[in-house]
Order: sequence, then structure tokens, then C-alpha cells
Amino acid sequence: MKRLIARFIKDERGATAIEYGLIAGLIALAIAVSAGTLGTNLNLSFKALADKVAELLPKAAS
Repeated sequence: MKRLIARFIKDERGATAIEYGLIAGLIALAIAVSAGTLGTNLNLSFKALADKVAELLPKAAS
């Protein structure tokens, strides 16, 4: 019985799996935040470009 408890205490496989799970979760969170920020910045850039094009088109037609 003592050996079983000692082996259980020394076993770090569960802790390692939890650590890998936490790392994967943090990486997924970082990707999600980055993708959201990138999407917002792209949206603003395309809106600014569309506004510039809209400014130039009526001038070119006249």
C-alpha cells in the first residue's frame, strides 16, 4: 500500500497533461484576441480605402 501511494505521489503525468492543456488554452486565447484585433484593423483600413475611392469617383465623372 505504501508503494502505491509513493508511486502515486511521484507520478507527474497528470500534472504534465494539465500544463500542456493550459499552454494550449493560452495559445488559443492569444490567437483569438489577435484575430479579433486584426479583423477590426482590416475593417477600418478597408473602410478608409472605400471612403477615399468614393471621394475620387464623383470627381472623375465630372
